[in-house]
Amino acid sequence: MSERIVVDPITRIEGHLRIEAQMDGNRIAQAFSSGTMVRGIEVILRGRDPRDAWAFAQRICGVCTLVHGLASIRSVENALNYERPKNAELIRNLMNGAQYVHDHVMHFYHLHALDWVDVVSALEADPAATSVLAQSLSNYPKSSPGYFSDMKKKLKDFVEAGQLGIFAKAYWGHPAYKLPPEANLMAVAHYLEALSWQRDVAKLHAIFGGKNPHPNFLVGGVASPIDLNSDSAINAKRLAQVQDIINKMQTFVDQVYIPDLLAIAGFYKDWGSRGEGLGNFLTYGDFPSNGMGDPAGYMIPPGAILNRDLSTIHEVDMNAADHIQEQVAHSWYDYDGGKDTALHPYDGETNLNYTGPNPPYDHLDVEQSYSWLKSPRWKGNAMEVGPLARVLMLYGTGHEQTKELVNMTLSKLDIPVEALFSTLGRTAARGLETKIIGDAMQGWYNDLIDNIKAGDTRTFNEASWDPSTWPGTAKGVGFMEAPRGGLAHWIVIENGRIGNYQAVVPSTWNAGPRDAKGQPGAYEAALADNHELHDPEQPVEILRTIHSFDPCIACAVHVTDPDGEELVKVKVR
Repeated sequence: MSERIVVDPITRIEGHLRIEAQMDGNRIAQAFSSGTMVRGIEVILRGRDPRDAWAFAQRICGVCTLVHGLASIRSVENALNYERPKNAELIRNLMNGAQYVHDHVMHFYHLHALDWVDVVSALEADPAATSVLAQSLSNYPKSSPGYFSDMKKKLKDFVEAGQLGIFAKAYWGHPAYKLPPEANLMAVAHYLEALSWQRDVAKLHAIFGGKNPHPNFLVGGVASPIDLNSDSAINAKRLAQVQDIINKMQTFVDQVYIPDLLAIAGFYKDWGSRGEGLGNFLTYGDFPSNGMGDPAGYMIPPGAILNRDLSTIHEVDMNAADHIQEQVAHSWYDYDGGKDTALHPYDGETNLNYTGPNPPYDHLDVEQSYSWLKSPRWKGNAMEVGPLARVLMLYGTGHEQTKELVNMTLSKLDIPVEALFSTLGRTAARGLETKIIGDAMQGWYNDLIDNIKAGDTRTFNEASWDPSTWPGTAKGVGFMEAPRGGLAHWIVIENGRIGNYQAVVPSTWNAGPRDAKGQPGAYEAALADNHELHDPEQPVEILRTIHSFDPCIACAVHVTDPDGEELVKVKVR
């Protein structure tokens, strides 16, 4: 029997993920993705007031700090047919846009860059040469020899003290690292710089939502009244702070993130030919200009791309029973209709049934159930969601800025368009869409200011809080493009309470296991796409492709009764 390599847990992600790679010599023949923690929010939400759902659903994740809340309130608004004031839509766009920029920068430097950057090699760098390199890439002011000399000393002190901390337990010195010491030092310096930067940009959520993480939301609008003469509302001072935050975001993206991304990618162009897998991509669409009811006004259009064919965009219907379905053939759940049943989320079931081995164990039984994630499918197809799907959708539908950025990147790196469909392409797409979203934020901010100047300060539809107007039964879907991909919450409301609730998150699409037909999920397919391991004991190649998706495996929860008493506790030992 050929060797199976196990990486458990995959580090530098949110949640717990296990990857098993079946080897054929030094090449990955098959891969298996297992989410090893259960999500029970759907169970907790049954019987609750739908207006409160967002506060629970938002706690699905501690990294995606607002997207579950936004998807949740959109589901209730869709079910009850409530409109939002224009200002509320603009504020939501700004908050989600800030999540993108913050999340993507954090991912690149703190979760993914260390797969490409050899931190210890930076100790050999010449600070003066590093300064020359940095200044050749951009006009970022923190690029002097003294700045990089200070950063090198700080890193040296960490190493000599045996306190690598955030840089510990990595594969430093691995031959797969290709950056020269100066590029490594520059990247490490910007890693530390991004830690400071993120404290400022996170304030936008606090301004509009009261706090970060998990800012406040409201069915029918946003929880941030506008009154330029009030100290307890969105006033001129706070609006000026928002503009300052947008400026800081754009500066860091333009002068640090994008230059670093292109510089590092130039040393790893061979990764433009591995790590795609499925060739199928899905977007729900988001960033509305005319409300969620008008897909033509979405900045990111909805659609499905099959077999890399960007010339044909297939319609995605969130309500059609045969479009989006979830399967559990290889998941630790049961369906009343049997393991091979496929259910639309309106009819979704959350019946937990762990049938796997007791930890610790050597290998998963991949012929049976092997993950706490389900297997979502669009018209029976396994799909990839996320930045690459969105950039391909924008590129395929003729979005001018996207076409310009993609073509610039391909030209600068001297790689073919086919390189988009790869681990390298996925990583590049995340950076390019950060630039696109960051620039769009200025337009949404300008529209908000113009509305306020015109006398429109409404941020809330008061009618949305009158349960006497609700029908006996209603159902709706709240969908959006979260940083990691298409996110949707489906809700069924019965007699004013939640009858059923299902969330299909981006990492369920990407990290889910095989379905009843044996089709692999996006992670599994990507790892089986042209991956050779230099050293099975140090499988940095697996980390590079898995991290290119930015995994976010939903957090485990406790199930409680109405009095708050714990009923079930799920553990991973």
